[in-house]
Amino acid sequence: MKNVDDLIEGAAELAEQGLSRGEIADELNVSRETASWLVERSGKETAETDAASGRADAGRPQDIHVDWSAIGRDSRRLDAIAIAMADLLAKHGEDVDLTVGIEKAGGPIAALVARELETDLATYTPAKHQWEEGDIAELHGTFSHNFAGIRDRECYVVDDTITSGTTMTETIEAIREEGGEPLSCVVLADKQGVDQLEGVPVYSLLQVISVGRDETD
Repeated sequence: MKNVDDLIEGAAELAEQGLSRGEIADELNVSRETASWLVERSGKETAETDAASGRADAGRPQDIHVDWSAIGRDSRRLDAIAIAMADLLAKHGEDVDLTVGIEKAGGPIAALVARELETDLATYTPAKHQWEEGDIAELHGTFSHNFAGIRDRECYVVDDTITSGTTMTETIEAIREEGGEPLSCVVLADKQGVDQLEGVPVYSLLQVISVGRDETD
């Protein structure tokens, strides 16, 4: 996707497919607020109103879209990235025997990381996949029963992107509630530049920094 118009079109297509706004945020690697804005911009009435008033960017959230589809569409490229991500985690020792992937995009990456580190694999579906509007705190994520269990195990956590840190924080807390202990996290791209969340180190291959322009300039 090359520009905001492409993102708006993509959000509209995903909404028509029945995805929640939280799932759209996950698919487009943007915040939930940005996903809501994109879906609203796709509505004809909103677009015409903004055009008539000269407010084409009305209410636009501050966010950065990360498009890593050139990696994700090719298994060899994805494997190479997973090897690099595994290398960032390996410093925590050889005793860790579980890797937890955050669905959806974090799952395939975690599977490759787990293979590289020779660990079992678990997956977590965060609460945002159910989110449409309102307070996300009322929703709950889930671990898949099709993969490894969490209890009494140290683990790594893998995702594609950190946007606000909310999903990674939720996953860390969910792992602890299940009786596990996350030792470190890794992502492909980090929009926040965080070093740790909930006391757990966070590593990234890329840190994306937004350089804003001061209004007085």
